Amino acid sequence: MPTLPRLNLIGPGKVGLALALAWHRAGAVHVAGVLASSADKAQAAVSWLGAGSAVAEAAQLPPAEFTLIATPDGKIADMAARLAAANVTPAGAVVWHASGALDSAVLAPLAAQGAQCASAHPVMTFADPLRAQDSLAGMPVALEGDVQACARIHALFACVRAQPFSLAAGSKAAYHAALAMASNYLVTLVELASQTLRQAGVAADACPALLAPLMRQSLDNALSMGPLAALTGPIVRGDAHTVATHLAALASAPERARSYAELGHATLTLATPRLNAAQHQALSAALDARS
Repeated sequence: MPTLPRLNLIGPGKVGLALALAWHRAGAVHVAGVLASSADKAQAAVSWLGAGSAVAEAAQLPPAEFTLIATPDGKIADMAARLAAANVTPAGAVVWHASGALDSAVLAPLAAQGAQCASAHPVMTFADPLRAQDSLAGMPVALEGDVQACARIHALFACVRAQPFSLAAGSKAAYHAALAMASNYLVTLVELASQTLRQAGVAADACPALLAPLMRQSLDNALSMGPLAALTGPIVRGDAHTVATHLAALASAPERARSYAELGHATLTLATPRLNAAQHQALSAALDARS
């Protein structure tokens, strides 16, 4: 029976534990060392995984073909420097981190020692490492960095039926901005719409049920049909008068009026192929009046 590649896990938080457990269960790796911010946390992680050895310092990590740094973003560069100073990463070993915002360049001290460095960001929330096991199949994973490292990490994620994909060099910030817009700004839209419903006299506790069907259907349509085909409402209909009345209603809430106008301009750009020149001009003027 072939010997399994060894994995060192640094930062056994929810993401690190979920992935290490999945690979351990799949027989893809042998969990070797686990390094945490304290010896107690490392030992607790080893006990939870049922695999590996807790270590207190980077210098105590055993040799491993794979090292996953799953610490908070602000600690990744320091950890890379500590690993390089301890000289525990063999040349040709794969070291990667799981940050969505940072790229593999943050691991430069290890790359200088011959490690194959990358970043691999799973596009999923990990509220519970154990429950996450059921969601790994089909999970997108953004890979960036050394070509050989990405190929080897791709194989690891394939073992748990995740779906890795490659990012262009230097594109990690744009990738993370896209995820932030898709996730955070959708939440902000719920709040802006709820504030406006409350302005219209709708009870606060009634807003979620009122918005949910519309927002869910709109999101489903945009993802299945494409944004342009899914777009409905006054802007794509060329109804500048209704847009103007919306902005007039929001005059008492200037920040929301600005948000409406800014999002309206973005929507107008999207809707342009479905509008004639006169409609586009009228809508632009209505939006500019309050932006």
